[in-house]
Amino acid sequence: MSNLERLQKVIAQSGVTSRRKAEKLIEDGKVKVNGKVVTELGTKVSPNDKVEVNGIQLEKELPVYYMFYKPRGVISSLSDDKGRKVVTDFFPEIDERIFPIGRLDYDTSGILLLTNDGNFANLLMHPKHGVEKVYVAKIKGIPSKTELARLLKGVKDKGEVLKAIRYNILSVDRKKGTMILELTLQEGKNRHVRRMMEQLGYPVLKLKREKYGLLTLDGMRVGEHRPLTPKEVKQMRNHATD
Repeated sequence: MSNLERLQKVIAQSGVTSRRKAEKLIEDGKVKVNGKVVTELGTKVSPNDKVEVNGIQLEKELPVYYMFYKPRGVISSLSDDKGRKVVTDFFPEIDERIFPIGRLDYDTSGILLLTNDGNFANLLMHPKHGVEKVYVAKIKGIPSKTELARLLKGVKDKGEVLKAIRYNILSVDRKKGTMILELTLQEGKNRHVRRMMEQLGYPVLKLKREKYGLLTLDGMRVGEHRPLTPKEVKQMRNHATD
């Protein structure tokens, strides 16, 4: 079996950038293979080829996969120009160049996956694969069943349709005027849950992602991380492609 891979795929797998951006870098003449500039998108390379992006050689790392219980008040990024804490600050012992798969808002806690495998990240994030994510939201106000049904049909915000595929009322505090909702999404648009609930008129007071595909936070504390087992990685791949 051939071990040749498309150049843009190899760049994306290294975690340097997305496949789409890798294609642009190739077309712009920013990529070299064995010292020669390559601008052809169909180019294939072997593991022995030396690939450089913007003059920096890609390092061949073994793929790693981590689950992180992100606290509130942490940026889902590799750096922050305001000096705030970022997710990779919690991985000082990791040598590999890992990056978050998708993101969780600054004020949202819960499951976040990190890896250096761009293919795996793209697989889980692609909307067509519909990997389910379960959130628990504490909201201000007590919506009716009719109002909550709108979540399943979708609500519009800034030209986007935001919806949940399931919801479950966990508790209602009539004295404080709050409700705790479990929401299952197949998409992950920016501030999806918060924007969706704001459009209904019930702002989110607290938000946590409790499940990502088959993965849960069982046995983990806020700020902790652990490697995914090979079985979990395989299950997540299969779950995304089913």
